[in-house]
Amino acid sequence: MASRGKWSSQLGFILAAAGSAIGIGNIWRFPYMTGKYGGAVFLFVYLAAVVLLGLPVLIAEIAIGRATGKNPVGAFAELRPKSQWKLVGYMGVLAGMMILSYYSLISGWTLGYFFKTLAGSLKGATTSATPLIFDTFVRNFWLQAFLLAAFIFITGYIVSKGIAGGIEKACKVLMPVLVVIMLILLGRALTLPGAGKGLEFYLRPDFSKLSPRMIIDAMGQAFFSLSLGMGAMITYGSYLKKDESIPAGAAWVAALDTVTAVMAGFIIFPALAAFGMNPAGGHPLVFHILPVIFDQMPLGSIFGMLFFLLLGVAALASTVSLLEVVVAYCIDELKWSRGRSVLAAGSLSFLIGIPSVLSFGGVKFFQKLPLLNISFFEMMDFVWSTLALSVGALFICIFAGYVWKSAAALKEIGRGAEKFRHGWLWTISVKYLCPALILLTLFTLAIR
Repeated sequence: MASRGKWSSQLGFILAAAGSAIGIGNIWRFPYMTGKYGGAVFLFVYLAAVVLLGLPVLIAEIAIGRATGKNPVGAFAELRPKSQWKLVGYMGVLAGMMILSYYSLISGWTLGYFFKTLAGSLKGATTSATPLIFDTFVRNFWLQAFLLAAFIFITGYIVSKGIAGGIEKACKVLMPVLVVIMLILLGRALTLPGAGKGLEFYLRPDFSKLSPRMIIDAMGQAFFSLSLGMGAMITYGSYLKKDESIPAGAAWVAALDTVTAVMAGFIIFPALAAFGMNPAGGHPLVFHILPVIFDQMPLGSIFGMLFFLLLGVAALASTVSLLEVVVAYCIDELKWSRGRSVLAAGSLSFLIGIPSVLSFGGVKFFQKLPLLNISFFEMMDFVWSTLALSVGALFICIFAGYVWKSAAALKEIGRGAEKFRHGWLWTISVKYLCPALILLTLFTLAIR
């Protein structure tokens, strides 16, 4: 059986967990969701969801992982043996695999556009041309399959090197690089003529745009962004030493993740306003609009390459955590070596990702699924990145608050910390507030 390993330090855990959380979900998904729902009101609901829902669930997941030192399936089985709670662990592993399959496809787009910018093939792009360029790009099945495989291969290589020597070592490089690139782009975006209109859209809320679908999407974005409900934080928590502080680590992870998402908005929306472009561009937003912005910007090719490099770096840190969830399960439960686990999980995620590739061309069935009237890709994103993560987070709350018991959970959370002063607030959130809010939004969505 392969050695599971441990993080070498709490800093290593924070950077790796923050890397899992800080992905293109922050830089790609958060801006287009914010644009879709009118700007500031989505931002405010999202921030509330991070504090009221995300942080308590994050602490609970890390505690479950560290208490057992096992993957999601093994963790539930150890804390409540001979029960069906391990099914929640299986759901987390499955969610990690499913999200990895189409998330790696989007991640592959960042590689493609980085090289497009480097080669100068986006030079002279216009708002009417970029959608056609993107459409042609994603319709190329063999290119997309290659990029999907390439990103999964890079992810697998890092995961195969283990915890301290692979994931932690990579994140100690990737995270500082990401911050530097974001600061460079932020400085440029805020100094563009007309950027103030974008800031107004981003920061002045219109509460008439509130809706049940927006609230659940904001909640789903918080869970997706923090890698909750998919077993990633249980897995990462299982590698955390007993003398490290869970509350401090979780707070740092949530703060770094949220700041990154907010910074992405400060980059995207001022740039969109500066060139008079529509912020509600949907999931191709950064690929339709930003090439035009970079082309019209002084030193735009450099900023364009930096931006798509930023997306790639952010994506890699997240795909590593998604793959590690499945790999940890294979190591713990199937007793496979890390190398064999990476090969099997990576190959399976590639195969599952093929229908998402076909969603953009080639097979009409995957482009518009019968009855649902959406593409396979869109179905995967909603089912796994919103619904499954919300349901997973709900079960985590029920388990931590009522099955494992909040007192036992607080005992684990308190290890390595001088004193968890907000234990009472965490208990209220996990036992009452979080389940109520999640159930309310899911019920409201179901009856619409």
